[in-house]
Amino acid sequence: MAPSGIQPFRLGDSYVVCNGEIYGFKKLKEELSEKYIFKSESYCEILLPMYLEYGTAMFAMLDAEFACIIYDGDAGEFIAARDPIGIRPLYYGYDKEGAVIFASEAKNLVGLTDNILPFPPGCYYKSGQFIRYCDIAKVDRICRDDLETVCKHIHDKLIAGVEKRLVADAKVGFLLSGGLDSSLVCAIAAKKSKEPIKTFAIGMSEDAIDLKYARQAEDYIGSEHTEIYMTPDEVISSLEKVIQLLGTYDITTIRASMGMYLVCKSIHEQTDIRVLLTGEVSDELFGYKYTDFAPDAMAFQMEAQKRISEHHMYDVLLKINTYGKGKYLLRRAFEDGDYLPEEILWREKAAFSDAVGHSMVDYLKEYAENKYTDKECERMCKKYTYARPFTKESLLYREIFETYYPGQAELVVGYWMPNKEWEGCDVKDPSARVLSNYGDSGK
Repeated sequence: MAPSGIQPFRLGDSYVVCNGEIYGFKKLKEELSEKYIFKSESYCEILLPMYLEYGTAMFAMLDAEFACIIYDGDAGEFIAARDPIGIRPLYYGYDKEGAVIFASEAKNLVGLTDNILPFPPGCYYKSGQFIRYCDIAKVDRICRDDLETVCKHIHDKLIAGVEKRLVADAKVGFLLSGGLDSSLVCAIAAKKSKEPIKTFAIGMSEDAIDLKYARQAEDYIGSEHTEIYMTPDEVISSLEKVIQLLGTYDITTIRASMGMYLVCKSIHEQTDIRVLLTGEVSDELFGYKYTDFAPDAMAFQMEAQKRISEHHMYDVLLKINTYGKGKYLLRRAFEDGDYLPEEILWREKAAFSDAVGHSMVDYLKEYAENKYTDKECERMCKKYTYARPFTKESLLYREIFETYYPGQAELVVGYWMPNKEWEGCDVKDPSARVLSNYGDSGK
């Protein structure tokens, strides 16, 4: 980064720090350039001029993923804000004097506040209040378009979403699992890029489902592909670090983030790529294995809204399945255009934590099983009143979490689990493997 892009940015007596990507910032910069002089190419330099021009109304104007803190020198106060999905991390708490404190990592607030909380997405903080400027999970109307129109909108919006993210300050890479979501992102990027895109996949050496399908996808789209293998020892030795970084004890998040952590670690150490694109939030929008059990369309809709609004607490998760195929609308939207081979486009969903190798989850469960006796597990689980652990694996994660974040369990609203109120979803493991409709997903 050039010295001119080093934060914080200053304008008069006001300052801003921001972690984010602002799409369409060139147009905003051109408009603001009539009145303000810019010294860098950084996206975030436009934030203070925008704030001086529009105040807090600026946040609703941004097409961005961001977490930022502004010090308003004229008013002598801090304003903080976070993007509508909560892609960029931000946490807050109150010190002993009652002053609000913010940090991009929960660990930086340990010892400074009694209660660390995630900053609510789509909100800004000003004058002691959180004000929602965008509720991305809110539904204003029911779409009654025909199937072809719906699929065209999905097709065009996803292409536009990928295309705008190809413009970045740093080199861009892609995580390719061989599943529908990441494969579509990579396929779209490959069509839009002049040079072969760089894709990465990770898996256990003995039973990684993803690696097989990722090879098939990369061969089809013509990417420059790298495979990364993880070992049982790496999984166990990385567990404590992953929980510390995530600030969670949720089973699903930790399982899914294990492969993500190791693949990102490898990319960081072995390449100069600093921006990675992958497929996220598709499960929450279009449904996952357990949503096939939704009793009706409204139940599905309410569940989707809940998952999207809570997505920022889990691994960075609307349509009811009446077609006999999960995510049918998304698949149908890209049926034409030669984006992916049929086997990938119509492949059944496999959870990332399973698809990197069923053995990874099995190793974690075995490790936890050997760590506690049944009596120890029962006794130790009872000491927790909030989000009580219910298996040896969940106890292991909670115990590690408590060493780094003592008494901060409310960082998470609870465990990500299928909706137990639905028939067929009253299970004790979050993996789709335990659901009756898993079928060929793990093959």
